Amino acid sequence: MKRIISIVFTMLLLLTACGEKNTGNIDNIEIPDWKPSEIYTDNEIEAAFQTVKEYFSKEFDGCMLTKLYYPGDTFADEFSEWAAQYEVDKAIVIYSSFDVDSSGGDGSLEPDSTYEDWKWVLVRNADEEWEHATHGYG
Repeated sequence: MKRIISIVFTMLLLLTACGEKNTGNIDNIEIPDWKPSEIYTDNEIEAAFQTVKEYFSKEFDGCMLTKLYYPGDTFADEFSEWAAQYEVDKAIVIYSSFDVDSSGGDGSLEPDSTYEDWKWVLVRNADEEWEHATHGYG
């Protein structure tokens, strides 16, 4: 009987381990001060950072987010273009840097590399929360 219980316990541990998903590491992110914005409040910018962190932690397995920053109001035209493309009231672009481990994340990233100036486009209507629209270079 002890042997059966031991086997069942071992199988449960293996199944649990196989079901676990790695997550993107967001533990030590540098967020430099930004110039005051005439477009967004500090709370809106901080909420955008939080949206990026949540998305990164869920979708960027094997990666470590190292930096997030708001590029400034000089990108206002780009914000407007993204808002028009996604048919929303507002869009914001946040930039980041992150490291990729030897797994290459989900396999689409260069293993053992660093990505800098990675763009995150977030969108929203009126008083809604920011939503991830797209990300990458470009």
